[in-house]
Amino acid sequence: MAKILEAQNRLFKNIFVCKNCQSKIRADPQKILKGKVKCRKCRGKAFRPLKRK
Repeated sequence: MAKILEAQNRLFKNIFVCKNCQSKIRADPQKILKGKVKCRKCRGKAFRPLKRK
């Protein structure tokens, strides 16, 4: 099955998952690395990229 670039970007680009509560947030990767983004749910600052299937 062919992968559609627009769909891949919409589903996976700039989406991170909180390591504490597993909630998803869309943010700039540079802000994630600098620690400027907080989780809306638990106020944590530890994030990981969304895993692709």
